[in-house]
Amino acid sequence: MKTILLAAAVLLAMTGCGQTTDTKSGGLKVVAASSWEAGFAKAAGAADITVIVPPGVNHAPDYDPKPSDLAKVAEADVVLYAAFEGFAGKLKEAAGSKAKVIEVALDNSPDKVKAEVTRLAGEFGTAEAAKTWTAGFDTEYAALKQKLAGKSPVIVSQAFVVWAADMAGVQPAGVYGPQPPTAAQLAELAAKKPTLILDNSAMPAGETLSNVQAKRVVINNFPGDDHDLIGMYKANADTLLKALG
Repeated sequence: MKTILLAAAVLLAMTGCGQTTDTKSGGLKVVAASSWEAGFAKAAGAADITVIVPPGVNHAPDYDPKPSDLAKVAEADVVLYAAFEGFAGKLKEAAGSKAKVIEVALDNSPDKVKAEVTRLAGEFGTAEAAKTWTAGFDTEYAALKQKLAGKSPVIVSQAFVVWAADMAGVQPAGVYGPQPPTAAQLAELAAKKPTLILDNSAMPAGETLSNVQAKRVVINNFPGDDHDLIGMYKANADTLLKALG
């Protein structure tokens, strides 16, 4: 009888420890360079997320962090950044000795999103939360593709928003960027006779594309203040639907 009670006590203690670990991992203080990293962090199961780049900054990689921003970084358990962000070095320097500093591969292609969310969840200790999010994402993304199905537009796309062409169910006829297209590239794009040009809100080609006779659709890679990646896909799907009529 004593043996049974002892085994039960050990099992209870182990279960309690497991619950404590999960709660602690989900409660990590995460500082994300931009709302894009924040979206990945939220999908992976993080709840306490602070974003450095404020809303309204069109090109996040060029942001210059303030001392108050770096103070937030110093208090973080986890710091997330992308290699292309010019201020990434400052974030890494400001991170406290206890912090995990993690480079995030920012790409909204569905398979890459799911892989990165799963990887971050492994760092956070929130694998179940990420698994739940991924299942919901698969359902939502399939519904968005179905919503856009049958339109068959001819698309040329900026390099970092090609995923939006996939959501519309087509392979882009041409890709430009990340630098603004040259005159020769514009001629090649125009020769494709596109229906839509997918431009990147953070790196807009703008007037450069005016000689290509197609409707310009601005795609935004960044989630809103709610850090909702799925919401970002929905907003861009609505933009595409409106453009397609």
